[in-house]
Amino acid sequence: MMTKPWHKFYDYNVPFTIRYPRNPAHKIFLMTAGIHPDKICTRFYGSDLTYWQIREQVLRMANALAAKGVKKGDRVGVHLPNCPQFIISYLAIMHLGGIVVNMNPLYTPAELHFIIENTEMDTLITFDMFLDNVRKAVTDTKLKRVVVTKITDYINGLGVSTAKSLDLEEGWLHFSELIENCKDTRPPRIPIVLEDPAMIQFTGGTTGFPKGALLTHGNLVAATFQAGMWAAPGVYSPHTMPQQERSVLAVLPLFHVYGNIYAMNWAFFSCATQILVPRFDIDEILDTIVKAGHIVFFPAVPTMITAIVNHPKAASLDLGKYIGLLSSGGAPMPLELIERVIDLGIIFNEGYGLSESSSVITANPFGYTKVGSIGIPMADNDFRIVDVENGVEDVKPGQSGELILKGPTIMKGYWNNPAETDNQLKDGWLYTGDIAQADEDSFIFIVDRKKDMIIASGFNIYPREIEEVLYEYPKVSEAVAIGIPHDYRGETVKAFIVLQPGETATEEEIIDFCKIKLAPYKVPKIVEFRDAVPKSPVGKILRKVLRDEEMAKTKK
Repeated sequence: MMTKPWHKFYDYNVPFTIRYPRNPAHKIFLMTAGIHPDKICTRFYGSDLTYWQIREQVLRMANALAAKGVKKGDRVGVHLPNCPQFIISYLAIMHLGGIVVNMNPLYTPAELHFIIENTEMDTLITFDMFLDNVRKAVTDTKLKRVVVTKITDYINGLGVSTAKSLDLEEGWLHFSELIENCKDTRPPRIPIVLEDPAMIQFTGGTTGFPKGALLTHGNLVAATFQAGMWAAPGVYSPHTMPQQERSVLAVLPLFHVYGNIYAMNWAFFSCATQILVPRFDIDEILDTIVKAGHIVFFPAVPTMITAIVNHPKAASLDLGKYIGLLSSGGAPMPLELIERVIDLGIIFNEGYGLSESSSVITANPFGYTKVGSIGIPMADNDFRIVDVENGVEDVKPGQSGELILKGPTIMKGYWNNPAETDNQLKDGWLYTGDIAQADEDSFIFIVDRKKDMIIASGFNIYPREIEEVLYEYPKVSEAVAIGIPHDYRGETVKAFIVLQPGETATEEEIIDFCKIKLAPYKVPKIVEFRDAVPKSPVGKILRKVLRDEEMAKTKK
C-alpha cells in the first residue's frame, strides 16, 4: 500500500501495512496457547483458566460437535453473554470450518426465530437463563440440535457439569457433558483458507431490517492484527510490557464485533488475560477495576465511560492508575466527557467501525488525538468522502459527503442478500451512509447520518423495525421512531404516535406492547401522541422535521 498523508500521525510502533498470516482466525489463539500455555486466558468471577486449559476445552468441544454432525459451512448460533463458554464455542466452531452466528441474549423469541430461519442455522449454543425464549424461537425451524450451558458451570473451574439440574427438551445437549464425554484433543484436520466465511454479524446496516454481514477468516485476521498493533501494550514504555501483566476488561459484548475483536481477539493476539464481565453494572465494574490492580486495555462505549467518570467513587479512586489504554467506539463521545477522561490521566482514543468492517476501521492514534474526530484509517485501510447524491465524485477537504471505506476488513457481503450487497459494496468500497468531513490532516469527523440509524448504548437500532411493531398495535394509525440525545445512552428511542380515530392510549401501554416484541434496548423510552406527523407533499413522513424539533428543545 502506498504511503498516505495520514501515516505521519501513526504512533511510532504502528506499521503502514501489515503482512497478515495466511492462517485461519483461530490460529491466533492456538499460537498464543502454544507459546504461553500457562498464561491466564480468562478470569471469570475469580475462576482462572489458562490458555492451555481453554485450548483443551475448545478441541474437545470441536470434536464432540463434529461427532454430532457439525461440519464445514454449517451455521452455528452462539447465544451467550461474556463467559468462558462463549470463547470455547467460538473457537470450536472455527476449528470445524463452521460459521459463527452471533446472537444477542436479549433478543426476543421473534428476533431469534428470524436469525435462525434467515441463516438456516444448524446448531444453537445457548444458556439456562433464557431457555423460555429459546423454546419459543426454535418452534417450526429446521434446527438440528440445541446445546445448553449453565453460566455458573465455569465459575468453579473447568465446566462443572450441572446437566441434571436443567430441564432440557428431549434431544437437547448439555455443553459440559459434551466436553466431558469427548477425550479427543487433536485439532480437526479441516482445510480452511482466508476466503472462507467465519462469522455472520447481524446489523441494521444502512437500510431496511437487520442483515447478516458475512465476515471471512481473512477479515477477522486483518481486524485482529490491526487492533493488536494499534492498541499495543507498552506502546510508550521503554521495554515491551511482560505478557504476564497484560489484561483486557471484557465487558463489551463478545457477540458484537467491537467486543469480539477488541476484547477477545485482541487478547489472543496480545497474550492477555480477559477479565470477563457478562453485563455492565457500574458498581461491579469499579470493584473489578480496583481488584485487578491495573488493566492494560479497556475498550468501551460512551455510556460505560459516562457511568464510570460520573460515579461518586471515581474522583477518590484515581482511575488513571488503574486503566492503561481506554478506547471508545460504538457512538460519538461528547467533548466534555473526553476532557474529563483526559483529566483523570487516562490514555484515551476514539475510533469508528461497523459490523460490515469487522469492527474498528479508523481511530485516533493514542499519541495524537483530535478531539471529536473518529481519527484516521488504520493500517491498510483507505477512505473517501463522496458526493451524497451521485456517490462517485470526491468532495473537497472540509466539505461534507458520504464516507466510504476500503480495506482487508470489509465484509464479503450480506448473508443470502445479493441485492443489498450490491447496494452497499461497489468496486470494493463500503458505502457507510454516514456523512463526514475530513480536515487538512485527513482526520475524519462524522457530522450527520444519511441513514436513520439510532445508536443507543453502542447498539445499532433501526427505526423501521420499531415502527413495524408499533403498527401492529391496533390503536395506532401512524408511528415514527427517532433517536434523541441522551446524556447516558448517547441516544434513546422516542416514538411519535397518531392514534386511530376515537381511540385513546397511554405511554405505558405502548411501551409494554413493545417490550413483548423488541429487545429492551430497542424499546421506546418516550412516547408522544400527536394529531398528525409532518409529511411531504407526496405523503412521506418527514422524520428529519421531528428530529430537528427535538434537537431544538435540547438547545433551549
